[in-house]
Amino acid sequence: MALWNPWHGCHKLSVGCRLCYVYRGDAKRGIDSSIVTQTKTFDLPTRKNRKGEYKIVSGTEVATCFTSDFFVEDADIWRQEAWQMIRERSDLTFLMITKRIDRFHLCLPDDWGDGYENVTICCTVENQDRADYRLPIYLNAPIKHKIIICEPILESIDLTSYLDASIEQVVVGGESGNGATTCNYDWVLTLRNLCAERKISFWFKQTGAKFMKDGQLYNIRRHFQHSQARKAGINILEPKRKK
Repeated sequence: MALWNPWHGCHKLSVGCRLCYVYRGDAKRGIDSSIVTQTKTFDLPTRKNRKGEYKIVSGTEVATCFTSDFFVEDADIWRQEAWQMIRERSDLTFLMITKRIDRFHLCLPDDWGDGYENVTICCTVENQDRADYRLPIYLNAPIKHKIIICEPILESIDLTSYLDASIEQVVVGGESGNGATTCNYDWVLTLRNLCAERKISFWFKQTGAKFMKDGQLYNIRRHFQHSQARKAGINILEPKRKK
């Protein structure tokens, strides 16, 4: 996987942004995360080597805008050029995660139609309130590939009404950082079992810093939060790209 951050910085939007890892990392370097700036790697997907070949090889998945939000208002002036690069590199698959699905319709290229085949747009929901607000918009949006991200999961979330045939995967993860909300394993299992019923891929990504299982609270160091989630052995299937 390649990482492409065409711009950096964002504005905290909802409770799921409270302990944002970008803000935490920037604070250590004295950077103001609320200022959105174009990065030096803005044109990364179309950069070529001395032989005239693309530096990112064909078939690579590109994690896009992971230190910002692709649909943040401040990036409106750059986004159409970013879409142009995504369109040019139709041989790559671009994965982006947003809390701003309500801005999606304002940010599309003219030729979007029912979506680009090489773009997966993931919608983040951290609690039931944000699920009930964002997911109806998301389900009606013309997007070829859809993944629901419940990370950080801050309470039990009922996705029963939202897991239709357009959803390819559900990802769940706890909250990291000092003062993190406890992730209850029961919340994770409920979503996992619902995905199993609907035959939808499920990925338990990380436990978070505080993890409750069978009434026992565990404080888990950042280094082990992903590996401990894997040890649960509850992931289902592989994400299937729907045509």
